Amino acid sequence: MSPATLKSRVSRPSSPTASRSPRPNPPPSMVRRASALERLVARRMLHSIGSPRVAIVFWDGVEITGGTAAPLARVRFRDRAAFWKVALDPNYQFGEAYANARLEVEGDLVEFLETINRSRAAAGRSGSLVPAALLGRVHRAAANTTRGARRNIHHHYDLGNDFYRLWLDDDMVYSGAYFSRPSMTLEEAQRAKLNHVCRKLWLRPGETVVEIGGGWGALSLLLARDYGVVVKSFNISREQVEYARRRAKNEGLAGRVEFIEDDYRNAAGRFDALVSLGMLEHVGKKHYREFGRMADRCLNAAGRGLIQSIGQDRPGVTSSWIERRIFPGAYPPTLREMTDIFETPGFSVLDVENLRPHYAETLRRWLGRFEASADRAAEAFGERFVRAWRLYLSGSIAAFSTGGLQLFQVVFARSGANDVPRTRRAVYEFGS
Repeated sequence: MSPATLKSRVSRPSSPTASRSPRPNPPPSMVRRASALERLVARRMLHSIGSPRVAIVFWDGVEITGGTAAPLARVRFRDRAAFWKVALDPNYQFGEAYANARLEVEGDLVEFLETINRSRAAAGRSGSLVPAALLGRVHRAAANTTRGARRNIHHHYDLGNDFYRLWLDDDMVYSGAYFSRPSMTLEEAQRAKLNHVCRKLWLRPGETVVEIGGGWGALSLLLARDYGVVVKSFNISREQVEYARRRAKNEGLAGRVEFIEDDYRNAAGRFDALVSLGMLEHVGKKHYREFGRMADRCLNAAGRGLIQSIGQDRPGVTSSWIERRIFPGAYPPTLREMTDIFETPGFSVLDVENLRPHYAETLRRWLGRFEASADRAAEAFGERFVRAWRLYLSGSIAAFSTGGLQLFQVVFARSGANDVPRTRRAVYEFGS
């Protein structure tokens, strides 16, 4: 597919992803040197995140290092305004400055972000010189009401199927894969993840399944084709639903899989199993009890379910830049926060598995494919968009590899249900 075709088939995002050329650097004779105050602030910035092996390089070439060892990477600011914005609000402005090419990271971007994460965690510091409340503009997460959720999902998932096809696997699975063998291709690992999920649900032919947040349809289609079940899949991304319906029709599965463009809160019917992969992050913790009531309404007396969600060990807000520019309304829960889903309806949690290293490897594969197609993405969306997504994918790798983010798979059933796997071995061997 040509870049022109890609451009014509995707909707161009609004600012900040619109194309914008970086500002040219002024001639050296016109550069105002970094002041003593700015050099002091740079030292304080590095100290505030534990003095990592990172250097800050000013627009005049002056370098401030974070420790005694040689830096692993350098952050080079192109102008004074960008430096001060990042100094006052790094959580948001670093991403803005990077996307706008007002700063460059010299060195491996993933290694740089991993270094920052480890140093900040060890120091127990946020990295901001000014409390967020004093900035006068604390960013609030986008609401996940019925209307707000549709708007938030449109922002990320309706960029266009052709964009995601550039770097996802052949089945367009946009959640963490399962690398049971390190040598697996991305396609093999994603298929292994889908089967891993299906085995945990203990599915029999003829049973019914409701999927919440079905993406481009890979799991529902596999459930119908390989496990002989009947599926209803709910999703509010129009682009994804239309794509999944076409696949179902082309594969002769339209009679066994129904893709419904509707909010999870409107899911109805009685089913033997419920599954949701990579969707809970978009629900918002204020709505977990709504999610639990939906599961209670949809599952029959012997019902069981599986939820896979990006999570975190301790409660914390999503990066304001990620929340505003990439994933509006997103929040990765802790396991404790997830219990609101299960406790109110009286579900029993049967199994919890953390697949964090698998998601880190998935993201590495995605980033490699994204970089291989970066020129095509830039022609469609602009260089600013490409830089923003490069930072997003690299930052996600760093977050999973250093433990800032987790990947939880939680299996649950109605309290007292006994027709469930009794051992992990039984789960892994079921249907194999």
